[in-house]
Amino acid sequence: MTGTAGVVNINDVLGDHVALEVECVERLLVNAYVASLQVGGQVSRFITGHLGKPIASAAVLGAIGNRFRRDVKRFADAQEIPILMLQGRDRSRWDDRKLDHVRPYLDAAERERRFGVVAIVAGQEFAWVFSARTHGKGKALWFEFFREQRRVGVYYFYVLDPDFGPGFIKICA
Repeated sequence: MTGTAGVVNINDVLGDHVALEVECVERLLVNAYVASLQVGGQVSRFITGHLGKPIASAAVLGAIGNRFRRDVKRFADAQEIPILMLQGRDRSRWDDRKLDHVRPYLDAAERERRFGVVAIVAGQEFAWVFSARTHGKGKALWFEFFREQRRVGVYYFYVLDPDFGPGFIKICA
C-alpha cells in the first residue's frame, strides 16, 4: 500500500453532508460573553488598559452597573416602555411566570402592530460575576478579582418581532 492519508478535520467530513434547515423555532438560546474577560487578571487588565483607570478597583465595575441601570430607565422613559418590578415568583400559583405579567403588553403591541421592545421586567437572580478582595495595607493596595455566584439585577427586554413573534433578551446588570 503506497501513499499517506491526509489530515482531515470535522469541516472536511461534514462539508457536503450536513445542512441546517429550520422549519420552526420554538426556543432559541444564545449566550454571549467576552472571551477576554473570563478570568480575574483579564478583568484587571480591562479596567486599567481598556477603561484607562489607574487602579483596577471593584468600584469601577459597580459604576458600570449603575450606569447601565440608569440607561435602561432612560431608554424605557424615552420610548414609553413599562418596567415591571417583580419581587419574586408567587409559589402559591403554578402559572406565575414573567410571561404572564408581560402578556397584556405583548397582546396590545400585536394589535397595534407595534414592534420592538414592548415591556421590561426587572428583578434579581443568581449569576456568575466577578467580585474583588482588597489586599495590602495603607497606600499599597491592590485587588484580586475572582468569580462567584451572587444575586444580581437582571432585565428581561420583551420584544415583539414581525417575523418571529414574541421573545426576550436577558441582560444582567
